[in-house]
Amino acid sequence: MKRYRPHILVVIALAIVLSTGWHGALRNALTDLRFAWQSREASGHVVVVAIDAPSIERIGVWPWPRRLHAELLHQLASAGAGEVAFDVDFSSPSDAASDEAFLRALREVGGSTVLPSFKQPTPNGGPAHINRPLKPFSNQSWPAVVNVAVESDGLVRRYPFGEKLGDVLIPSMAVVLAGKDANRRPPFLIDFSIRAASIPTVSYVDVLRGDPAALDRLRDKKIIVGATALELGDRFSVPNGKIVSGPVLQAMAAESILQGRMLRWTSDVGMILGLSVICLLMMYSWRRSAPGMRVAVLVATGAAIELVAALVQAKWSFVIDTSLLHIAIVAYLTATALDEIDFRGLLGRIAESRFHRIAMSLGDGLVCTDEDHRITVWNPGASAIFGYTPAEIIGRPFDTLCAVPAKDDAAPSMHDAARQALLVPGGAVVVEFEGRRKNGETFPVEASFSGWQGTEGFQYGAILRDISVRKREAERVRYLAEHDALTGLANRNTLHGALAGMIADAERRSREVALLVIGLDGFQSINDMLGHSAGDLVLQAVAARLQGEAGDGTIVARLSGDEFAIARAGADGSESVVAFAERIARAFETPLATGTRQHRVRISIGVAVYPESGQGADDLLSNAHLALSKAKMTRRGSHVVFEAAIRQELESRLTLESELALAADRGEFELFYQPQVRLIDGSLVGAEALIRWRHPVRGYVSPGEFMPVVNTSALSERIANWVMETACRQARAWELSGNAARVAINLSPSQLHSGDLAHAVAALLESTGLTPSLLELEVTEDILLLDEARVLAMFKRIQELGVRVLFDDFGTGYASLSYLKKFPLDGLKIDRSFVSGLLSNSDDAAIVGSTVGLSKQLGLTVVAEGIEDRATADFLVSMGCEEGQGYFFGRPMPAQAFEQQFLAAELEAVSAA
Repeated sequence: MKRYRPHILVVIALAIVLSTGWHGALRNALTDLRFAWQSREASGHVVVVAIDAPSIERIGVWPWPRRLHAELLHQLASAGAGEVAFDVDFSSPSDAASDEAFLRALREVGGSTVLPSFKQPTPNGGPAHINRPLKPFSNQSWPAVVNVAVESDGLVRRYPFGEKLGDVLIPSMAVVLAGKDANRRPPFLIDFSIRAASIPTVSYVDVLRGDPAALDRLRDKKIIVGATALELGDRFSVPNGKIVSGPVLQAMAAESILQGRMLRWTSDVGMILGLSVICLLMMYSWRRSAPGMRVAVLVATGAAIELVAALVQAKWSFVIDTSLLHIAIVAYLTATALDEIDFRGLLGRIAESRFHRIAMSLGDGLVCTDEDHRITVWNPGASAIFGYTPAEIIGRPFDTLCAVPAKDDAAPSMHDAARQALLVPGGAVVVEFEGRRKNGETFPVEASFSGWQGTEGFQYGAILRDISVRKREAERVRYLAEHDALTGLANRNTLHGALAGMIADAERRSREVALLVIGLDGFQSINDMLGHSAGDLVLQAVAARLQGEAGDGTIVARLSGDEFAIARAGADGSESVVAFAERIARAFETPLATGTRQHRVRISIGVAVYPESGQGADDLLSNAHLALSKAKMTRRGSHVVFEAAIRQELESRLTLESELALAADRGEFELFYQPQVRLIDGSLVGAEALIRWRHPVRGYVSPGEFMPVVNTSALSERIANWVMETACRQARAWELSGNAARVAINLSPSQLHSGDLAHAVAALLESTGLTPSLLELEVTEDILLLDEARVLAMFKRIQELGVRVLFDDFGTGYASLSYLKKFPLDGLKIDRSFVSGLLSNSDDAAIVGSTVGLSKQLGLTVVAEGIEDRATADFLVSMGCEEGQGYFFGRPMPAQAFEQQFLAAELEAVSAA
């Protein structure tokens, strides 16, 4: 068997090549290479009249009128040209005059013209479409096909004698020009040793204009007219990396026929005989000749075969297929090389070299030992981990690396671990142990042990890793999973687990568990004004104060953002839950120190107590959050203990929010207008726009019921913008009707949070066309508190537009007088709480009187709200108050009613005047 192994290898190689078709690619490559070695000139009998770039530049964009082809035929006839073949599509009609001119030219030249037919594939993969010349043209010309086959490598090598189009065999264009018969002849190989550049080419435009030199080159020549310009795209790839145009390819095929170079492959008989000779020669000489001699014979045989094939292809029209002969020679050369190589030793050396390179480049430590556990291999990674150089450690026992002696159960047994590795899938056992560095430091080590049978007995190996960092990271990950990264407090998950444990213990002992959820009031303003870094410092200070106040036996956690929690298990004689919550709240009356700053932070507390407020940790967390929401809405800076009514109240609020969102979508909101008058004569000054909700079931809903929900919900900005736009459009409609009634609108804090209010007001004035002085914006102290610097700049820009700005509910805030000095105001509105008691309460009268006097000194307009009777109005006039509104002058009413009651009267008064 060993004797015939090389020959079997060759047979297998040939079988693989034949089954995969690789020899075809080699055959084509060898044939193309021979074309490159040889070079032939074209006979000159075939001339290409090229539709080239200069022709397109001078004549115009392709396609051209067929009258030009008619003129070309006349020029060719006058030049004495022979047959003329057009590689141009004549299958569809053009303008009638040009077609008639071309038909006359065909008749006049006497039937010596060849027109092309071709198959064109359809986009959907159906049967190919056959393009033939128009019937009048085909009656005056010879038919020819111009299709060529593109092989699997994208190249054109073969040329057909003809092709069946329908039931008729049509000869190919080159065959017609060469005057050959197309019947029953197989395709031939074009001789690509004929240089394409040697085929005479004349520019179409030179022939058309009758250039004598060009016409002289056409006498007695066969002519192919076609596109050679790159932009016309008629291009084919041919052997040896060349690309030729369609007309040139037809010319090369015609030249191959005219020169008797219609190449054909030789039969397979010669191939089989050649293979037999090579195989017999190798079988005879394999053990009789030296390998060098066999190699020389094989190389010489391959060179001789290719030389003979090149000479035959150059002299006769035959192409010898030598692909399998070369494959057999290469296979025998490979077999010779394999027969001489000591594979066992080579593989051993390769494996040893590879192991050494891998071992020395490993970042991990690699240690190998003999059967006595003495170290034999020590890589740089092990030196980096343990600090020993190879000279210091090789030959010493593996136990040197262990912090605990091998006899101790805590130390790993390399022998046991490596023996065990042979029994497990993957062949390795991972063990963790305490290692010792050269300097005595101990650290955790992860070792992957393996063992194998070597030539010198059973040997062991281990990949060692210092996992100190990994251990520390694991501890950190565990810590972060249980604690808040910013404050170091327990996180929500840890609180939940601790709370569940407290509840389970309290259930056994019949005790209560209290959960306080704490929210910081106004914390967002700290982030907005001072930045998140300052906010983080405040959160850390809050966490420290909560831990200091909570005491032992409690869990303090950060839930999220500015929310914290304290869980406390009750004990006999301990502080009550209410007292505990009050103490926590009082603790924040003292400012928090963060670096050079001090912050006054108020907290709101929601309290839930087991078992009254819930039976599990989830219930307590949920109900304590509800209590916190109630505290933030009603008792900021204090605490609220959960009770069932809170959940019902908040659920009602959620239901109302949902209804309000639907109301906004359905357009259920309306604007009512309450008149504002000049008190001295009762004439109309303007109106305040007030929102109303027309519920489809409940009718009109009081603003006092739904506006507090709107102002604290996500709908606030949307509804406030709708109010402003609707009021401005209504004011503009009144202005266009001749009533310059000023409209006052209450601003919402959400409109200042969301973006540039001044820009929005300017855009609204531009879109509606409203005169700016007819728009009045009323602001309250809670808006001015948002961000003084930004709000001040924004209202200055609004005033520059010409819009009036009034301070609403004046007198109800703690810093109202300072705002009169700081902010750009046009006036203020005295709150109804002062006006209603004006006649009966001397304090209210004093406040109103001083406010009116102060406003006059500051140049501000004063509008009194809540005027219910004539006496109050007269009293305000006596104080110097200029404008007012209230039920005495008119209730809020729809726009149409407002127009009828007030604006119509105004117009009549003007008309009468």
